Amino acid sequence: MSTPSHLKTQGRQITDAAGKPVILRGFGLGGWMNMENFITGYPANEEAQREAIRDVLGPAKCEFFFDRFLAYFFTEADAQYIHSLGLNLVRIPVNYRHFEDDLNPFVIKESGFAHLDRVIDLCAKHQIYTIIDLHALPGYQNQDWHSDNPTHKALFWRHKHFQDRAVNLWEAFATRYRDNPWVAGYNPINEPYDPGEALIMPVYRRLVDAIRAIDSNHLIFLEGNRYSQDFHMFGDPWPGVVYTNHDYAEPGFMEGGPYPGVTGGKYYDSEALEEKFLQRSAYMLQHGLHIWVGEFGPVYTDDPAADAMRYHLLRDQLEIYKHHSASWSIWLYKDVGLQALTYAAPDSPWMQRVGKFVQKKARLGVDAWGGTEAGVRDIMVPLRETLHRESPGWDPGPFGADWYAKRHVRHLLLSESMLPEFAALFAGLSEPEIDALMQSFLFANCAIRQELADLLAAYAA
Repeated sequence: MSTPSHLKTQGRQITDAAGKPVILRGFGLGGWMNMENFITGYPANEEAQREAIRDVLGPAKCEFFFDRFLAYFFTEADAQYIHSLGLNLVRIPVNYRHFEDDLNPFVIKESGFAHLDRVIDLCAKHQIYTIIDLHALPGYQNQDWHSDNPTHKALFWRHKHFQDRAVNLWEAFATRYRDNPWVAGYNPINEPYDPGEALIMPVYRRLVDAIRAIDSNHLIFLEGNRYSQDFHMFGDPWPGVVYTNHDYAEPGFMEGGPYPGVTGGKYYDSEALEEKFLQRSAYMLQHGLHIWVGEFGPVYTDDPAADAMRYHLLRDQLEIYKHHSASWSIWLYKDVGLQALTYAAPDSPWMQRVGKFVQKKARLGVDAWGGTEAGVRDIMVPLRETLHRESPGWDPGPFGADWYAKRHVRHLLLSESMLPEFAALFAGLSEPEIDALMQSFLFANCAIRQELADLLAAYAA
């Protein structure tokens, strides 16, 4: 295996030391070191899930439960498979809780690096770059479940204490990986939302300066505000920085479609997709910079006609990225059957245990990404009508009053109420039973969306 050089930015391109252009194409490893509810089936946020499972299993078996999950979710077989598709990137979302405790802040936990080092090394062995993505920051950098936020407030922006802890974490990452060229770079904050827009750039400046004081070699990947969409406050670009948007398309959402066709009152076809991509990439294009699409990708319904439409949508997006020489990281590599390339098989021990619970979650619409409000419309419609009637013009960030209603009722209240029921599914399990359960996530035991695999392979070069 040849050892690469650290990647660099050169105008519109990422290059190696010899100046050869490198386009990064691959997957986000969501649901692994930052767990998300739709990816593995639990309700609410990761911390709450862990607490609920600890209550029924006890501390020792709870630790074993999550360690076995981490061990089996990504192994060498996964790295081999990604390489076989011709892809060269895995973006690794991580939760700060692996590396620091809230009751012991600023003290880095060496144990948190065990699985991260393992996967970085496995990817390097198969000539796959990795990007370390801090997906959940102390204090929560956005208002949603995927930052492990049990509320609707992003407290990271309100308290310097949380920002100081993030700097400390990135100093630890930079120290550990500064000499590893297979780490393409660092993604300091996933999907930030600074409501006042005044703090994001000073915080980014602190983080970049802290990293650069230790590591001058690696790329740094900075995302726009409001969940990687807004760049108007960014000013002049910084050296060695790749700016990244997230490019989810509405027809690919759970309630989206048809494509081409009308979703949410707007007509979508390839031209509309490119218009949205160019809008989200305007900062990079204006300054002649490389574009990295850090996340994109539809969800799937297992309805052949609907999924054919979604593959059409995805093919059009990949064609747009190819045309603009953009790097990309599709969301998602592995889950329980909603969005990822690989997924726990329906007859696996994990799905046999959680399958009915996942169906209940779908009925109540408690997953922000995988649910709809069809089963709770009698609650949600009158609530929205009341909000619009009594508080007309109220438009809170990041996505307005309707989003707030959905977040509070479906994704907080109803979701949290289901935690004891989810945890009870694992009560009384022995360690061998837990081990067998988690082997459901081994690559050899997972199903594959072959049409998706073929499509991604076709755009791998």
